[in-house]
Amino acid sequence: MTERDHLQFGWLTADTARLLRTVFARRVRGLGLTRAQWLALTRINRRPGVSQSELADMMEIEKAPAGRIVDRLEEKGWVERRAEPSDRRVNRIYLTELGGRVHAAIAPLADATVRDALAGLTPSEQARLVALMNKVKAQLTTLAASDPRADFSEIDGIEDPDDDVGASARAV
Repeated sequence: MTERDHLQFGWLTADTARLLRTVFARRVRGLGLTRAQWLALTRINRRPGVSQSELADMMEIEKAPAGRIVDRLEEKGWVERRAEPSDRRVNRIYLTELGGRVHAAIAPLADATVRDALAGLTPSEQARLVALMNKVKAQLTTLAASDPRADFSEIDGIEDPDDDVGASARAV
């Protein structure tokens, strides 16, 4: 593999992810969700009780914008903050029943988005692509975890592959 191929791999991976998020964001816009809001809902669903700081890290944004996103989600009745019993300065964030229903409504849209993105591939090509991407992800996770300068908490995507969101929702 040439250096140009390596660069193309990185660009293709990033651009594919960007386009997948763009298509999905357009599909959930009708539910009254922004990209940041659906991303926050998905992260909170995966890690109920996440702190606002942890959520900001998971979303790769600063704490203040994460706080504003949580404020909006709370105003809509989709999440609630609960004080951490051992440290009243920390609030834990949970989906409300309504937030859970909103999250459940976006899951089929995520599945459809991934199905549509992969429609040009045969089932065996799809399986091979996922297997290869999992190998690349595993290698990158190992590299990130072994970097003495890295904070392991920054590594996202170590969720259970069988969680209720489904593999396709993790892709968006």
